[in-house]
Amino acid sequence: MITTTKRPRARTAGVDEAGRGPLAGPVVVAAVILDPRRPVEGIADSKVLSEAQREDLAPRIRDAAIAWSVVVVGEDEIERLNILGATLAGMERALRALPIEPALALIDGNRLPRTLPCRARAIVDGDAKEPAIGAASILAKTERDRLMCALDEVHPGYGFARHKGYATPEHLAALERLGPCPVHRRGFEPVRRLIAPALF
Repeated sequence: MITTTKRPRARTAGVDEAGRGPLAGPVVVAAVILDPRRPVEGIADSKVLSEAQREDLAPRIRDAAIAWSVVVVGEDEIERLNILGATLAGMERALRALPIEPALALIDGNRLPRTLPCRARAIVDGDAKEPAIGAASILAKTERDRLMCALDEVHPGYGFARHKGYATPEHLAALERLGPCPVHRRGFEPVRRLIAPALF
């Protein structure tokens, strides 16, 4: 878990995740309280930004924000809770990890965690509508990409550094050739399909 803060002022926090859809690796969730006196130009939904743009924005967001946190939810918890449950758990943890308790959390999507340290509102496509959510999406995405590049070193042959665990043709071919590795999500197709024959 990574956290930082600059000054003790209650603000609105944006919350977003990266990694709900991939077949492998963790879900990473970030929460960000932006400082309106230090705007960061270029914040947008991380999915519409290039890797270079995200890598440029991430340190500027961390430097300018009043507070931010990043939490990682691993594959074991994804298997235990399912991907939605693991994502919501990560969102709650990211908010609680902020050194400043926000007055309001703006959370990307249409679902809210059951227990939160503050009032909250779910916003569909919030990463494109609210700068704080967009900032959180950038921090979550860049941290998850870093983790997937590290996993590529530990589990070579799958191409994690290139596709970040998503179901690309390269990844699917590697799964067929090598079988799942420990960071693959057992409950996700086609990982489940490859494991199922071994159970009989």
